[in-house]
Amino acid sequence: MVVTILIWLLATVSLTTAPPADAEQAAKVPRIGYLGAATLSAIPERVGAFRQGLRELGYVEGKNIVIEYRYTEGKLDRLPALAAELVRLKVDVIVTAGPTITRVAKEATVAIPIVTANDGDPVGNGFVASLARPGGNITGLSTLAPELSGKRLEILKEIVPKLSRLAVLGNSPDPGNRQNLKEAELAAKAFGVKLQYLDLVSFKDIEAAFRAASKERTDAALVLQSAVLVSHRTQLADLAVKSRLPAIYYRSQFVEAGGLMAYSVSSTDLDRRAATYVDKILKGSKPADLPVEQPTKFELIINLNVAKQICLTIPPNVLARADKVIR
Repeated sequence: MVVTILIWLLATVSLTTAPPADAEQAAKVPRIGYLGAATLSAIPERVGAFRQGLRELGYVEGKNIVIEYRYTEGKLDRLPALAAELVRLKVDVIVTAGPTITRVAKEATVAIPIVTANDGDPVGNGFVASLARPGGNITGLSTLAPELSGKRLEILKEIVPKLSRLAVLGNSPDPGNRQNLKEAELAAKAFGVKLQYLDLVSFKDIEAAFRAASKERTDAALVLQSAVLVSHRTQLADLAVKSRLPAIYYRSQFVEAGGLMAYSVSSTDLDRRAATYVDKILKGSKPADLPVEQPTKFELIINLNVAKQICLTIPPNVLARADKVIR
C-alpha cells in the first residue's frame, strides 16, 4: 500500500513538473535562411537594414531569432546547393536578395515561405500570380516602378538642357523592359527628345551599342532596369565615360562602379521592410495572402568625379536634391 502511494506521488510530481507542449513550442527559436549572391562584406548596408528591421520588431539575433547566412561569393553555380542546405535545415523562412536567387529557392522548396527583398517584376518572373494575391509560397517587395524612367529623363534634361537625342539601353528579354521603355517614350515625347533604343541582350552587345550611340551623336544615355545590365555595370560605366556621354542609371551600384548618377529605389529600405514579412509569416500569415509591396523611397546619387571627367557641370539645384554626392 505504501509503495503504491509512493509511486502515485512520484508520477504526480513528474506530470506537474514536465513542461507543457505549448511551453516547448513557445521556446522554439525561429530560424531564418538568408540567401545572397555576394559576400556579407560586399553588401553590409543591405544586411544591416534587414537586421535593423528585425530589431525594430523585437527580434534579437542569437536570442529569439537565428539567421543562417548563405552566400555564393559571386559563384552563382553554388546557389542550388546552398538553397538545398537551407531546406535541409528546415528554416522557417528563406529571404532572397534578388530574382535569380528567388528562382533557385523556388525550385528548392514549395513548402517553406520565401520573402524576396528585391525583385524587379515578381509577376513577370513567374514568382507570384499577382501583386495583391501572390498565391504561392513567395511574397515580398518589388522594385518595379516604370514611372521612374520618366523621372530619370527629367533629371537628364536638367543637367543637359540642350538634350535632343537620347540613347536608351535596355534588355528586351527582361520582363519589365517593355513597360520601362514605354514610360521613357512617354517622357521623351513630353520633352521633345528623340529616342534611340539599343537592345543589349548579352554583354557582347554593349560596345556595339555605344558605337551606335556615338554615330547618332546622342546627347545622353538612360539605362533601363535589367539583371543582365547590372552584372556588367563597370563596363557600361566605363564606356559611357569614354564616350563622354552623361548617363543615368537605375541602381546606385552603377555609380559606385564609376557611373555618373543614379535615381533609384532605396534597396536598404526594401531590405528593412522585408523583416516585416518575416515577422508576419512567423506569426502565422501565409505568403499566398500577403500582398507584394512596391517601393516608396527613392534616392539620387551623383558622382562629381565622373562629371569632371566628361566636362559636365551639375546645376546647384540638382546637387541640392541629391541624397549622396561622391566627390
